[in-house]
Amino acid sequence: MKLLSIQVALLSCLAQIACAQKGDIYLIVRADDIGFAHTVNRACIDSYSQGIARSVEVMVNTPWFPEAVRLLNQHPGYDVGLHLTLTSEWENIKWRPLTSAPGLCDDHGYFHPFIWRNQVPGATFLTESEWTIDEVEAEFRAQIELARRHLPHISHLSGHMGCTHADPRITEVYKKLAAEYGLDIDPSEYGVKQAPGFGGSQTSPEEKVQNFIAMIHGLSPGIWLFVDHPGYDTEELRGVGHVGYENVATDREGVTRAFTDERVRAAIQEKGIKLISYRDLLQMKKTN
Repeated sequence: MKLLSIQVALLSCLAQIACAQKGDIYLIVRADDIGFAHTVNRACIDSYSQGIARSVEVMVNTPWFPEAVRLLNQHPGYDVGLHLTLTSEWENIKWRPLTSAPGLCDDHGYFHPFIWRNQVPGATFLTESEWTIDEVEAEFRAQIELARRHLPHISHLSGHMGCTHADPRITEVYKKLAAEYGLDIDPSEYGVKQAPGFGGSQTSPEEKVQNFIAMIHGLSPGIWLFVDHPGYDTEELRGVGHVGYENVATDREGVTRAFTDERVRAAIQEKGIKLISYRDLLQMKKTN
C-alpha cells in the first residue's frame, strides 16, 4: 500500500511538472447531479452545449434518469461519469437503492438523507446505520451495470456527497470496482488540483459569474478541476431543499449562468486555458 501511494504521488508530480514546463493551463469543468430533476437535466446539457462544462456526473437512482440518458446519448461528446449514490438529501423528492439493502435505508425505504451527522431536524445518517459492506458493493455494482447498459460510454466513477469516502471499506470497494469496470480515472493521480469555488451558496448569480472570472485569472499552469451543480430557477427546483439549504433554485441558476456566460468564455480564451474532460486525462497520460 505504501509503495502504491508513492507511485501515485510520483505520477501526480510528473503530470504537474509536464504541464508547468509547457506553461499550459487545463481546466475540467464538471457538472454534477444530472438525473435528479428535469430542470437540472436541461441545465447540465446547456452547460455543455452552450457553455464550458466538459464532464457531467449522472445519478441512476433518480426519477429523471431516463430523460438524462436520452439527452446524454444525443450529446456523445459530453464526457459522462457515474455519480455513485448512497444518500437522498432533499425533503420533497426521494430515491431508493436499486438493490435490497435495508442497512442503506431509512424507515421509509429511501436512502438516508446524509452521510454524516448534522443539524437537520429528523434526518438520519448513513454512518450511524447498520449497513454492511456487502450491501454497498451490491448497490454500487447495480448502479454501474445500469449506467453502462444505457450509457456505455461512461468513463469514470465519482461519489455523490462524498459517499465513496464515508468509510475506508467503502473506499476500498469503490476503487476495486473502478478498476474492475475500467472506470478508474482518478484526477488525483494526474496531478489535478481543486479550483476555488464560487464563495458559498448565498452568492448571487452575477456574483458567481464575477467570482468565476476572478478564479480563471488566478489559475497557474497545471490541471485544475472545478465542480458544481447546474440548475434553473424554476418552480420545480424551488420545491427542492432541506433545512440549511433552502435557496437551491437561485443558487444553481447562478452555476448555470457562470458555466454559460460569454464573459467567462472570453476570460478562458484570454488566459489561453484549455478545457478538457476526465476522458482527456487518459490521452494526456499517454502523450506525457
